Amino acid sequence: MATQAEAAPRTSARVRVQKFGTFLSGMIMPNIGAFIAWGFITALFIPAGFFPNESLAALVGPMITYLLPLLIGYTGGRMVHGIRGGVVGAAATMGVIVGTDIPMFIGAMLMGPLTAFIMKKLDGLWEGKIKPGFEMLVDNFSAGIVAAVMAVFGLLAIGPLVTAFSNAAGAVVDFLVTNGLLPFTSIFIEPAKVLFLNNAINHGILTPLATEQSLENGKSILFLLEANPGPGFGILLAYMVFGRGIAKASAPGAALIHFVGGIHEIYFPYVLMKPIMILAAIGGGMAGILTLVLTGAGLRSPAAPGSIIAVYAATASDSYVGVTLSVLLATAVSFLIGSVILKTTKNPADDDDSLSNATTKMEGLKGRKSSVSGLVGAKGEAPAGPIRNVVFACDAGMGSSAMGASVLRNKFKAAGLTDVKVTNSSIANLTDSYDLVVTHQDLTDRARPLTAGATHVSVDNFMNSPRYDEIVDLARNQREGDGTPAPDSGAPDISEQAQPAGEEVLAERSVVLQGSATNQADAINEAGRLLVDRGAVEESYIAAMHEREQSVPTYMGNFLAIPHGTNAAKEYIKRSAVSIVRYPEGIDWNGKQVKFVVGVAGVNNEHLSILSAIARVFSDKEQVARLDRAETVDEVLELFGKVNA
Repeated sequence: MATQAEAAPRTSARVRVQKFGTFLSGMIMPNIGAFIAWGFITALFIPAGFFPNESLAALVGPMITYLLPLLIGYTGGRMVHGIRGGVVGAAATMGVIVGTDIPMFIGAMLMGPLTAFIMKKLDGLWEGKIKPGFEMLVDNFSAGIVAAVMAVFGLLAIGPLVTAFSNAAGAVVDFLVTNGLLPFTSIFIEPAKVLFLNNAINHGILTPLATEQSLENGKSILFLLEANPGPGFGILLAYMVFGRGIAKASAPGAALIHFVGGIHEIYFPYVLMKPIMILAAIGGGMAGILTLVLTGAGLRSPAAPGSIIAVYAATASDSYVGVTLSVLLATAVSFLIGSVILKTTKNPADDDDSLSNATTKMEGLKGRKSSVSGLVGAKGEAPAGPIRNVVFACDAGMGSSAMGASVLRNKFKAAGLTDVKVTNSSIANLTDSYDLVVTHQDLTDRARPLTAGATHVSVDNFMNSPRYDEIVDLARNQREGDGTPAPDSGAPDISEQAQPAGEEVLAERSVVLQGSATNQADAINEAGRLLVDRGAVEESYIAAMHEREQSVPTYMGNFLAIPHGTNAAKEYIKRSAVSIVRYPEGIDWNGKQVKFVVGVAGVNNEHLSILSAIARVFSDKEQVARLDRAETVDEVLELFGKVNA
């Protein structure tokens, strides 16, 4: 237990801020379509719109006053406590709506999650204690009472506080604009974007404030503070002209995806490979904001994603010139500063490695936890059949996930697996209809409850993750397992691994039919000790197995858990090995029953075939039953031997 405590991962303040920002933006992003609908109706039918219509313009006020805050409150509540949390969250949000005369977005972002959290805690108090036949009565009345109390609390207490905060925030914005200081916000916004706080800043903070301004003035400059594609586009243009190696070669494609597709994350590695380039982003951002201030231009609604197409679609009717100049000048200033930096600073010896290292640095800035193969980090049943439906999920379903889906789709095509469908989605829109779900590791826990029947793969970087090759290999191996033809994966079987003479990946002395552990921590120690005793890993690898387990549980389904070390612990692995410990009575593994604990250590990519063999056995309930009935170690070895045949 001490080992587990010592290996506990530390969560930095930056990661905590990222997670909080992700939670805030998660309430806004699924409802962007409703914001855009409101923006279109406003632009078309208000007296100053393109087609003034008094009857249709009557939609504007109720949508922004009631519809949008209620959607936010429901979404926030559902994120905390499912549909039940969403219902009480929306009901409580009515309190802050009625108690104020401004659009209550911030109030909804407070009341929805808070009310759902209270409901969740109360449900936990009497869970399993209600007499049969009274469950519905208790559930309905408890939800009604909580919603009613919180609605009154919102009206009397939260509404006035949020109104005061909104007025103060509006006064700060007015002060910055009046005194010409608003452009200096780029000093904070542009570096924060590279730290992956872009959605949190834009949709968690700026969008609520900007929408209130838009209701009063028909537009807001705040919608474009973070979403302007100009700064990133200018940086990529500078690399196109003055860059070297793969950075120069890849910049044109990245520029198109960034400017037209709206995926701003794609230019972050180009900044990180030469950090001083953040000055170009800041300069471009300041130029763009100053232009908006001078021209009085703004957007009617959020531009999501940050594509030039989305920007123009949301531009107020009197702001096309100002918005265009803002994007052009932001691009020009960013390009000029970036060009000077590239021409006057020393280039790395190998720009190809530099960009690769920058991508790795970006992974860390996204709040990376200890990580090994995302395939081992799966939670739920291992795929019982060929993978045919893959989804990439992120906050918005339109940024990094779209790029990742495109990359993996091409890899499947190159491998001849043309029957695999790869799509992207926001986490809020996920359904339990996929074979495999790919998410950033900080978002995986949000996606799992919505897709419990799928295998989950956590990645650090949607655009250039080594996990993609592992997914392709897994899909090929599964087709081989059920007789479906597939191209040669090139991955060796366990029996073919390069090992010292007389040594095998799975050896007789690494199989224990009657484990002695009685809890999860001791079971990890027992499986890890078998790997150490075989000389496959160093002692420190066991601590890394505990660290990995605290980061992402390794329960796989079918009574199986696969503890293994972190990515950083690969240096402690001497050669590939597997240990198997059976617990006939089962042990608790984060609330799941586990009878088989498989310790894994893989060198290079050898662990892929190890995991493939394990997946083939444990995806077949008949073979799992045979493992459960096995009376000798030879029976276990024979079963895995047939998998390799």
